[in-house]
Amino acid sequence: MAAPTTRLFFCLRRQERRLISWRRLWGSFRASFSSSSSSLRRELSPGGMRERAGRDPGLFWGSLAREELLWEAPHHTDCQWDFARGTARWFLGGRLNVAVNCLDRHAQHSPDRVALIWEKDEPGTEEKVTYRELLDMTCRLANTLKKNGIKKGDRVAIYMPVSPLAVAAMLACARIGVVHTVVFAGFSAESLAGRINDSECKAVITCNQGLRGGRIIELKKTVDEAVKKCPSIKRVFVAQRTTSKIHMRSHDVLLEEEMAKVSSICPPEIMDSEDMLFMLYTSGSTGKPKGIVHTQAGYLLYAAITHKHVFDLKQDDIFGCVADIGWITGHSYVVYGPLCNGCTTVLFESTPVYPDPGRYWETVERLKINQFYCAPTALRLLLKYGDEYVKKYDRSSLTILGSVGEPINHEAWQWFYDVVGDGRCTVVDTWWQTETGGICIAPRPSEKEAEIIPAIAMRPFYGINPVLMDEKGNILEGGDVSGALCIAQPWPGMARTIYGDHQRFIEAYFKTYPGYYFTGDSAYRTKEGYYQITGRMDDVLNISGHRLGTAEIEDAMVVKRLPKTRSGKIMRRLLRRIVTGGVNDMGDITTLDDPSVIAEILDAFENYKAKHPTF
Repeated sequence: MAAPTTRLFFCLRRQERRLISWRRLWGSFRASFSSSSSSLRRELSPGGMRERAGRDPGLFWGSLAREELLWEAPHHTDCQWDFARGTARWFLGGRLNVAVNCLDRHAQHSPDRVALIWEKDEPGTEEKVTYRELLDMTCRLANTLKKNGIKKGDRVAIYMPVSPLAVAAMLACARIGVVHTVVFAGFSAESLAGRINDSECKAVITCNQGLRGGRIIELKKTVDEAVKKCPSIKRVFVAQRTTSKIHMRSHDVLLEEEMAKVSSICPPEIMDSEDMLFMLYTSGSTGKPKGIVHTQAGYLLYAAITHKHVFDLKQDDIFGCVADIGWITGHSYVVYGPLCNGCTTVLFESTPVYPDPGRYWETVERLKINQFYCAPTALRLLLKYGDEYVKKYDRSSLTILGSVGEPINHEAWQWFYDVVGDGRCTVVDTWWQTETGGICIAPRPSEKEAEIIPAIAMRPFYGINPVLMDEKGNILEGGDVSGALCIAQPWPGMARTIYGDHQRFIEAYFKTYPGYYFTGDSAYRTKEGYYQITGRMDDVLNISGHRLGTAEIEDAMVVKRLPKTRSGKIMRRLLRRIVTGGVNDMGDITTLDDPSVIAEILDAFENYKAKHPTF
């Protein structure tokens, strides 16, 4: 029998060997963990995500879809596409409900988190709506629609000012499988009727009146005029934005009264990934408006992911996009993207100059907005009033500034960065379209210290593969080149068709450059590989062999008063009619950002003719 000291010795040796083994194991594990964590960090970085998306876009987006969205049934196929036929289908076999993803899951986990801050027309009268309250409002509105015969697959027009009820109307449609088409509540009866008839809407949701910039807008009267020419309309749901009495017709329904009578519980309709979610009409610059169709899962995922990554979204951020819900920017970055991400989104009902040109910045101070997203047109307008209206308000809550709708000129970009952002906020000049569903090119996401070049959209988003084409359809390689901007592969947020006219969809976007999605825009790629949007292809001028876009000309000449739609497109038909003497037949100009520009252009043209008699 070994002595106690001997037994103790062997016991200590065994423990020492075990300790050495554990140290070796730990060292090996730590080295492995360090290597894998380094690899994981790389995979999750903007560069890594861009690489993964480029390597296998289907796998990339398929994985994100499983992680980010709440599914009733998972998808079995990531993507099927054929640009020759103008088709792209995502997440086949998957079934979900968009409203559940935007409301129910957040109301369950954080019911009292603020979903909406309604910045009404009159400053200082904002209202906050929690996720629980918005879910209640949405379900009651959905049940009201159902009670009045609106069912899955029907189309409903929404002609409302920016408000919680308008958001609830969109989500109520999504909840019960109804396709909504939101029409900007400033368009004429003729424009509204055209969209209702093209989409064969069964109902309209509107308000008695709207308020904008201190002015009253007679919405119900416009709807009454429009539906006289719309035989498909069975119901007009009318909400009360003001206390003004309205004349009720036989098909009219007082919305709030009916909502109070129905249940606050509405079981969601489970939809296929590729079922229609909404259609949105692009006014364009010529011809008949196009009903751009977006579907359920792909659009929602793309809106949410671009919102989260381009704007570096944090959980408690207050996101301020001042676009109207009548535009795709309002759909993607006021409603669907922010609510899917569970953040607080601002609804801005007013104008940038009411009651004075400090309105945006007073709102930023009062609501403590973190990300601010607006159009260059508004920035150029506000720039005229100087810095005083900006600097009198505290903007320290801001972290990111964004521009959307058209290329931003250098002067406006610099003012945005230096004055509004005090030289400390990241500025993201974003390029995308109604047809793309979400941001396609922007300076962020990128590595934290990566450079940002003023007034350039710069970097393609994850899975966006841009190419530039020459006039003969050849791909332009390398940097320092300009050409037609196309995209080589599908992404989840892209439009699926033009409602009722898929052939027009093919001809508009896939026929010009076979095998590619043609954006209709021209772009310049720098030596470093960054992209700068230079304007619409049909606005490009060829001068001494140099192709110049409208964005470049405007930037050089500070031409701030061209006839543009609210989405930034130049209405060339109006310019043609001015030049050809057709000023007495200008057609519908309610889609213009500012109709008063016509008088200015007429005066300028008359002065030009006086100086050039031979014109």
